[in-house]
Amino acid sequence: MEPRKLSIITGLSYWIIFFAAIFANFFVLEAIVESPLETVQSKALIVRFGILAFLITVVFDVVVAWGLYKLYQRNLWTGLSIFFRMIHAAIMGVAIFALPFALKSTTETEILRQVDIFNTIWLIGLFFFGIHLILLGIIIRKPLIIAIFLTLAGIMYMLDTTAHFLISNYSDYQSTFLILVAIPSIIGEMSFAVWLILKGGKNSTEM
Repeated sequence: MEPRKLSIITGLSYWIIFFAAIFANFFVLEAIVESPLETVQSKALIVRFGILAFLITVVFDVVVAWGLYKLYQRNLWTGLSIFFRMIHAAIMGVAIFALPFALKSTTETEILRQVDIFNTIWLIGLFFFGIHLILLGIIIRKPLIIAIFLTLAGIMYMLDTTAHFLISNYSDYQSTFLILVAIPSIIGEMSFAVWLILKGGKNSTEM
């Protein structure tokens, strides 16, 4: 497949991940946390769609990994970068197993326990995703500003996961860490996805 088409597919796959993750996290997972029993019992179909959305993110994570590997396979670090992204995708797939059990739970405590299991496993996966982003920032080089934000996002993902496990009162700093992760991640990854769609693959000698 020619680099231009491959770049567009990779960029569009990135956007599918964004929209699926936004729906699953902010419209489903947040609803479960705020009203566990009501959401699971009265809005079970929405929860099931949320689980499906998480599965979609894993599928297209693999598609993005494949696309990035093909686009940047000449770079020495590409194989290692994609390996860490695939580890993240695999861990995310394991984390999703906890959510169907939340649908079968009959108490708020058990529902929230399953959500906590999901979040903890996913958090571990984000550590490896952070390594992927750091390496990706080194690999792409251009546009430089996007490469910088991808690298910063990767560092913040790793720091956030580390802080979760090392800081006993992490909840006191949670909002700060959320901002530190969200800003470079949103700017870097979304800009990269747009760049892949609009300009990626036009000069295959840079890849």
